[in-house]
Amino acid sequence: MKLTVVGGGSTYTPELVDGFARLRDVFPLTELVLTDPATDRLDLIAPLSRRIFARRGHPGTITATTDLDAAVDGADAVLLQLRVGGQAARQQDETWPLECGCVGQETTGAGGLAKALRTVPVVLDIADRVRRASPDAWIIDFTNPVGIVTRALLRAGHRAVGLCNVAIGLQRKFAARLGTDPAGLHLDHVGLNHLTWETAVRLGGPGGEDVLPRLLADHGDEVAADLRLPRALLDRLGVVPSYYLRYYYAHDEVVRDLRTKPSRAAEVADMERRLLALYADPALDEKPALLARRGGAYYSEAAVDLAAALLRGAGSPHQVVNTLNNGTLPFLPDDAVIEVQAAVGPKGAAPLPVAPVDPLLAGLMANVTAYEDLALEAALHGSRTRVFRALLAHPLIAQYAYAEQLTDALIAHNREHLAWA
Repeated sequence: MKLTVVGGGSTYTPELVDGFARLRDVFPLTELVLTDPATDRLDLIAPLSRRIFARRGHPGTITATTDLDAAVDGADAVLLQLRVGGQAARQQDETWPLECGCVGQETTGAGGLAKALRTVPVVLDIADRVRRASPDAWIIDFTNPVGIVTRALLRAGHRAVGLCNVAIGLQRKFAARLGTDPAGLHLDHVGLNHLTWETAVRLGGPGGEDVLPRLLADHGDEVAADLRLPRALLDRLGVVPSYYLRYYYAHDEVVRDLRTKPSRAAEVADMERRLLALYADPALDEKPALLARRGGAYYSEAAVDLAAALLRGAGSPHQVVNTLNNGTLPFLPDDAVIEVQAAVGPKGAAPLPVAPVDPLLAGLMANVTAYEDLALEAALHGSRTRVFRALLAHPLIAQYAYAEQLTDALIAHNREHLAWA
């Protein structure tokens, strides 16, 4: 089987390669192609990737190319992990929203909208080229903002599933605290990408014993500390929100915090420089420990599991993915992209039934879904008015004066990436 990674020059790639090498029985990959316009990065990451395969005894071949069309030709699956504008654009996304007291973050709020506007047209062009070269290929989207990007792909008729590592990360942490095997722990995971909650933690799969009350009673302080939210809030909610909910539940506190320390983008840029220096060492034949701090924990396991399910009908029977709602959450449109447990196979992802959702959660989901509708319209069709409407709809902004100021700043900082500006 041939899998192509678009954005193969990412410092994430050795994590992904390590997963394919370790889990070759789950997904017997024969050819891995890394494609990226950054030849300097490919020249470091491709040789390291080959050394990782060799160390693990993986027989597959790894090639690297800047020619996207050649890279996707004949691919069974194409994984997207690109960042339009690089870390420099991320640095802007995380700083200029703070000027008017709004969260600066790369996947939500004004920064998240900026990333969507830069990314959606590029991803749709890539997907069109994939469809011409390999019409039956699955597109696995790990590119943020995953919900909006996946919705753009599905609206355009592409064979696509969105992937995020939040759920698998929480599953592994919960299993460690409960002293159980992660494979036997099923999360009732519901929401939108980067706006999710664990409403139950079940032993043995769907319908199993819900041990979330025990997790909160015995380990609530540690869970709350991981999320940087008060333990009392988790007790009152009775669910575990993802750490992205801190931007909503503690917005002003987060803004004060972000204004007093270096941006995450600056930290990641420094980490990437150090990682690339490590990758240049011809003796390195495994992913370095530093990579764990880069983010994307368990990304490789989730990606291998999803690829195996889509292409072989193998892997875990149920996986958390981003896919069409299609009535799963009745308070959202059918064409909304939700992040839930799904049965995944060669025909795609079919969401599992979801228990009635607390209005406290459903209301925020509905609000952010409306924002994502408007964000996608702005990404597809442009215009200052569409950008303003999306910003005004976002619950982290929602004031016209802020939306006006942020619209001007977004366009000014992203003009080179916006064909209509």
